[in-house]
Amino acid sequence: MYTALSLQRSLKQQLARGETEIVVVNPDPYMTYQPFLPEAAAGSISPRHVVVPLRRTLSACKVVTGEVRTVDHARRVAGIETLAAAEEGADPVELRYDELVLAPGSVSRTLPVPGLAEHGIGFKTVEEAIGLRNHVLEQLDIASSTRNPEVRDAALTFVFVGGGYAGVEALAELEDMARYACRYYHNLQPDDVRFLLVEASDRILPEVGAEMGAYALRELRGRNIDVRLDTRLDSCEGRVAVLSDGSRHPTRTLVWTAGVKPHPILAATGLPLNERGRLRCTARLRVEGTEHAWSAGDCAAVPDVAARAKGDPDAYCAPNAQHAVRQARRLADNIAAVLKGGEPADYRHSYAGSVASLGLHKGVAHVYGRKLKGYPAWFMHRAYHLSRVPTFNRKARVLAEWTLAGLFKREIVSLGSLEHPRAEFELAAGTGRHPEAS
Repeated sequence: MYTALSLQRSLKQQLARGETEIVVVNPDPYMTYQPFLPEAAAGSISPRHVVVPLRRTLSACKVVTGEVRTVDHARRVAGIETLAAAEEGADPVELRYDELVLAPGSVSRTLPVPGLAEHGIGFKTVEEAIGLRNHVLEQLDIASSTRNPEVRDAALTFVFVGGGYAGVEALAELEDMARYACRYYHNLQPDDVRFLLVEASDRILPEVGAEMGAYALRELRGRNIDVRLDTRLDSCEGRVAVLSDGSRHPTRTLVWTAGVKPHPILAATGLPLNERGRLRCTARLRVEGTEHAWSAGDCAAVPDVAARAKGDPDAYCAPNAQHAVRQARRLADNIAAVLKGGEPADYRHSYAGSVASLGLHKGVAHVYGRKLKGYPAWFMHRAYHLSRVPTFNRKARVLAEWTLAGLFKREIVSLGSLEHPRAEFELAAGTGRHPEAS
């Protein structure tokens, strides 16, 4: 989306004259700003404001809602399965192109853990974030209404696997929300709720450095969050999380945030991939050894020119939002330069640092060599991401929601029925009477 947005600005005249066409193919008609998913799950931001509508933002582009199934770069043809084709069972539509930008991002990396497919919950999309929020609040309702102590304990136990950005921020925000919500239940106390973080390595949040990662660990444990380092999830069959340290934890909530992998479509393109499945790219963001093919973001293995200049000959850009946004803009400039007969330039960016939220008014940051924690780090986290979320419209809406959230109490409403909106009507139509009458 950032590449197309920059291209429609730099090629404004060519687009107006009909000399150039920019086609954006995406399974959803929006782009998700993933750093805001934890706050959306906690209810601090409306789900609608975590996503950016492509058709409004990319008004000069042609937006196609569908999935790329095949790429024949020798013929410069992409096979696209549109929504209509999927419903009708038709073959993918062929779309010809002159320049190809592959930026499908990444998907959740799962492991063959027994029971994970049946009981695990991901945290990669806005749908998963809102579904998880509804699920957590529903578990509080179950725990409050049951007389079975085993069901109650399982409902109040929340297991998160993965101690990176996604896992720690999601756990911290939802833990804040769940303990706050307990005050509105007559028979639940904040200490009744149990959160467990499972991490296979010896530390959490490696992106913010060892010192800030250690602080985050102390902060979480100080909030009565059970953090298990050097520990793996061996099984979650029967809604029981079995860990490699031998412990067993009955739970109705298991959130999987243990890493990502490049999108599977890359394997169907025939373009050169590295050992991790990412596209081999040059510093100019071209696919290595391939003309008219470009890439950026999580799926691209881009040489880190700044790090290599400092003596690391094998450095590559980390697959994070900081690099992805900047690569997208450089990529757009490079394509525009080539179309106008110029030369592309190398992508160069020195890593600025990292910020992470640990819940409301709590955070850690390691930016330009400065280490912050607590409220200053949390404020920097919000300020940074507010500056990076695209379009003034979204910035204003997010800022307004944060302001209102500071003035009023937190929302604790669960709208789980939204995930099955026709259930009540189907029941009424099947029985011939309203379900409440039974």
